[in-house]
Amino acid sequence: MGRLSWLTQRGDKPPWLLKYRCSEWFIVSTVSLAVFTDAFLYGVIVPVIPFAIQKRSHVDDARVQYWVSVLIAVYAAALLFFSPICGFLADRITTSRRTHLLLGLLALLGATAMLNVGSSIGILIAGRLLQGTSAAVVWIVGLALLADTIPQERLAQAMGYVGIGMSVGILIAPLLGGVVYDRAGYDAVYGMSYALIGVDIVLRLLLVEKKVAAKWNVENSTEEKSEASPGNGVMNKDVQDAGEHEQRAAPSTTTPNLATDPEKAVIQEPVPEHSTLHANQRQKRLRDRLPPVLSLLYSRRLLAALFGSIIQAAIMTAFDAVLTIHVANTFNWTSTAAALLFLPMVIPTFIAPVFGWLSDRFGGRYPVAIGFLLTCPPLVCLRFVNENTIQDKVLLCALLALTGLFLAMTYPALMAEISAVVEAKEKKMLANGEAGYGKGGAYAQAYALFNVAFAAGCMIGPLLAGFIAQEKGWATMGWVLGLLTAITAVPSFLWVGGSMFVNNKARDSGES
Repeated sequence: MGRLSWLTQRGDKPPWLLKYRCSEWFIVSTVSLAVFTDAFLYGVIVPVIPFAIQKRSHVDDARVQYWVSVLIAVYAAALLFFSPICGFLADRITTSRRTHLLLGLLALLGATAMLNVGSSIGILIAGRLLQGTSAAVVWIVGLALLADTIPQERLAQAMGYVGIGMSVGILIAPLLGGVVYDRAGYDAVYGMSYALIGVDIVLRLLLVEKKVAAKWNVENSTEEKSEASPGNGVMNKDVQDAGEHEQRAAPSTTTPNLATDPEKAVIQEPVPEHSTLHANQRQKRLRDRLPPVLSLLYSRRLLAALFGSIIQAAIMTAFDAVLTIHVANTFNWTSTAAALLFLPMVIPTFIAPVFGWLSDRFGGRYPVAIGFLLTCPPLVCLRFVNENTIQDKVLLCALLALTGLFLAMTYPALMAEISAVVEAKEKKMLANGEAGYGKGGAYAQAYALFNVAFAAGCMIGPLLAGFIAQEKGWATMGWVLGLLTAITAVPSFLWVGGSMFVNNKARDSGES
């Protein structure tokens, strides 16, 4: 067991390369790769499944479209159904987030193997169900791990890197899947997937959570002091900061000593007797007896963030259903040329960390509201792309690039807003003398709601855009999507970052 202490994270000695394995950049990189892996394995089989259904499952040509739609819907349904369950268990089972991520990876590996070797429709459906379940674990636990690790004032920038992982996975997976399938066959596509999962396994095994690293910092403080150097001094400070952030993320249920902790005294200043009575009455209300995953929904601030996440995902996926068909009919383009059109939408997401930094510095309200508001004009202007000319082709690329750019403004701020709501609510609960969300906190359950919202948007977007484009035309589809983003800017401005209808002091104490 001693030889494997670097892996099991047990024993008296710190794990090998602890300084790097618990660093923020390594944890952010691991979570970003986990999200990339999930998005890649979801998308890499999209161009392959229709051929697999025909050749391996022997489905009639007339039923191929039906079963492809079913397999896509099954993934989204699993994501919707299992997200709240995964979030609740991740917060209540207080083992490390790393363990949960490894379990999610094992589920993803099993799903990939089932899709690879399965020849019947039943096995393919089971594989997609398992894939959706693993996606729920990866997204929820991964984002909760970032919320545990990164201080709130820098969390949006970290979420920007997660957005890059998702966007790159969505972009290159179908292209690589189609090319590899044409050149090397069905099994080669999954060989590529297994290699990526292998890299992911290594990183997840190497990852050491900051709260775990703090254990060695405390227990071996005397030894570390005697061996101190400039390098490990930085490590000690990093780990100490992580321990403080972990205490903030998962506060104790005991009441702080106000005499020895003046900061807590500011939060828990004496209140009038009638206020205490009202607080006790609030504790007895239904919302206080609900699990956090449900009681959080009483927050208008969280609801605004979730609504923004739905519309964000809907706009991002709406073009999957309509763009290829429109350019094929208008420009006579092939599927390969149409696939390249998604590049202008995805490339702007590489500057999402910059938008995240701006959100950390100035708050998320304005980046989100302005991003949604500015997304409206390019979507409405899609109506002018209707002829097979160079001007229309250039215009379409420019409009897609602007859409991707303005949506990228909303990604990091909305994802960071989820944890900000949990933090503000817990601060308010502690100020009222309540126990908070307990040792496990509520970050995973909050991100479970985000996952549900994102999955709902991924279902709504293609269906809405496809139906409108078929029944009313491309131009109507564009202005309807633009109207949705303009409407979303209103609740984003009013409630993201805290309600505009309360004063700053109440907003900071968790008012929603």
